[in-house]
Amino acid sequence: MPPALLAAAAGLGLGLSLIVAIGAQNAFVLRQGLRVEHVAAVVAVCALSDAVLIVAGVGGAGAVVTRVPEAVQVVCFAGAGFLLVYGLMAARRVLRPSALLPGSGGARAGLAATVTTALALTWLNPHVYLDTVVLLGSLASTYDGERWWFAAGATLGSVVWFAGLGYGARLLRPVFARPTAWRVLDAVIAVVMVSLAVSLAVRGATGG
Repeated sequence: MPPALLAAAAGLGLGLSLIVAIGAQNAFVLRQGLRVEHVAAVVAVCALSDAVLIVAGVGGAGAVVTRVPEAVQVVCFAGAGFLLVYGLMAARRVLRPSALLPGSGGARAGLAATVTTALALTWLNPHVYLDTVVLLGSLASTYDGERWWFAAGATLGSVVWFAGLGYGARLLRPVFARPTAWRVLDAVIAVVMVSLAVSLAVRGATGG
């Protein structure tokens, strides 16, 4: 296999391994996919954000990020506050699952609010910078002339994952026709968001 394709395959595999895990961003994409609500916009925001961060990392921004710990600390606290609020909102929805059922009278979130939430869940999460800018950027440098092929593979992984998660979620809609399923989903989302908020707050407080 040509070196360029090997680099792209490595980027694809590593990129998928980093994003295929339950987290704030994935939980939000899943929920929007289940509600069939602004899915294209959410998928585009998440995939394009990853692409920008990956390109920045491969271009050398990772070294800059590691030299400015104060910036990471600010993002940690901002992200912790946002995730805590979002987690509490999910916990509140556990008590009112009927508002989330497809076809019910629950109000749909506007496009601007949805895109803003997707951006916040992506750009206020320091783990995203560590995974894309620092880790992927550092590993890409080991491929020398093929490092942009590595970046292309990692970017493709993000596009495939978010598109599959967002549009594939609708296959689970029959399961989520029951209020109990929404209760379980929002309970999981609440636990994930609050846990991430605590971990980010601790990380910011300790400076690492």
